[in-house]
Amino acid sequence: MNSETRRIGTALILAVAIVVCVGTAGARPATAQAGLADLRSRLSLRSRVHPQTGLTISEGTFAVPEDRASGKGRMIHLSVVVLRARSATPKPDPLFVFAGGPGADVTQSQRSYLNSWEQQDRDVVLVSQRGTGGDNRLECPRAADDDNVQGYLDPLFRTEVFKPCVEDLRGRFDLTKYSTFAAADDYNEVRLALGYDRINVTGGSYGTRMALVYMRQYPATVRSAVLRGVVPVANKNPLYHAAAFDGAIRALIAECAGDGECRAAVPDLATEFGAVLSRLEAKPAATTVTHPVSRARVPVSLSKEAFLEALRVVMYSGVRNRQVPTLIHRAYEGDFEAFADVGVASERSLRRSLALGQLLSATCAEDVDRITEQEIRTIAGPTLAGEGRVRGQQQTCAFWPRSALPKDFGDPVRVNVPTLLLSGTLDPVTPPRWGDEAASHLPRSLHLVVPGAHGVGGPCLDGIQRRFLDSGTTDRLDVSCAAEIKPGKFQLTVGR
Repeated sequence: MNSETRRIGTALILAVAIVVCVGTAGARPATAQAGLADLRSRLSLRSRVHPQTGLTISEGTFAVPEDRASGKGRMIHLSVVVLRARSATPKPDPLFVFAGGPGADVTQSQRSYLNSWEQQDRDVVLVSQRGTGGDNRLECPRAADDDNVQGYLDPLFRTEVFKPCVEDLRGRFDLTKYSTFAAADDYNEVRLALGYDRINVTGGSYGTRMALVYMRQYPATVRSAVLRGVVPVANKNPLYHAAAFDGAIRALIAECAGDGECRAAVPDLATEFGAVLSRLEAKPAATTVTHPVSRARVPVSLSKEAFLEALRVVMYSGVRNRQVPTLIHRAYEGDFEAFADVGVASERSLRRSLALGQLLSATCAEDVDRITEQEIRTIAGPTLAGEGRVRGQQQTCAFWPRSALPKDFGDPVRVNVPTLLLSGTLDPVTPPRWGDEAASHLPRSLHLVVPGAHGVGGPCLDGIQRRFLDSGTTDRLDVSCAAEIKPGKFQLTVGR
């Protein structure tokens, strides 16, 4: 059985590609050393009835050894939320949700799943990945400091931000123990403690990496997987960020040129974009933004590098990217205030949602250490944003503790798990090529590429995912509605 990629939607995406997959899964043995009674003793849950929906929610913690190799020393406690199925006869295989980042705490998204279609027939299980929640969140608060609004427009990885953070965190945690593969072992133990045999897994962005690693380590326990905005092991964070953004902004400019209303409002977006970058390269723009707390206007400086990075983050959202032509046009006319407001809001939201110490504990060893100098020069070097993000993260990783990687970590994940992969055409960080890469090693997979950004959704895709979970196979899966998905209308007026 072969994997299949379907690109659906606008004139930008007409091709259909079939990818032949090879390979077999290499499994990590299931946890044997810890008896079931011990695992259950480490799980502490209390149930309550949600007052508005009447649904049962079980919440609590699961204790795991920080040092999984020795099983000794400090125990850390992962937050656990189980949203019990609405059905009186629920399916035996729950849905485990993995968060993005790395560094996001999935338990903070329980509102999104409460009373959702996912919860109709299955329990939805949310477990904070080690380092993201519970009593072990690896935060670096100076990276998202509202007393320094300019900091949201400065490079994220700055020594003055992360040197104090690493000193603080390693006084309380062993930062070499917060890897993706250690987290997979945690999740398997939670599965056993909760009494589930097989599970379905889903994730977006880095959550797809977490899902893939779990699938490799425990393939027999996974019934199906849904991956959105795919980050296979081959995607070395942040090596490809700048190239992904280049592709997304060029595609968006082309989309505007082909849209009558957008073209009338901004007749030559490509030229205006280039002019803005040239001006910012010559001299940063002085502008103001609305303070996120006081709401007063405060001065900031916007360099070319800050403009491009903020624009990349703005384009994560399929709603905010509809504002981009107008934001560029206003900047071309000399008004950077609207862009700065949207850029700061986007950067602030991203940084405050992540435990950035966890991001570094995962990516320094698993991604950054695998990036070569030649790759930086040839992949990031020729792009609009250039090498800055990769170099900055490298400099921070130089003093950040890291885990020891398994020898096979860099190998593609090859498992026989039915997998549905979803990618957006304008994704500025995980474009469709990475869904293709992952799918090429997953022989029972279907990769859908639809108009959208980083994390596609909507009623059609919800229906496709639901049908996939119900059947547990991509065979004869009805995806016909995806051909009707259209990009949202451009927002051609943007207020402050």
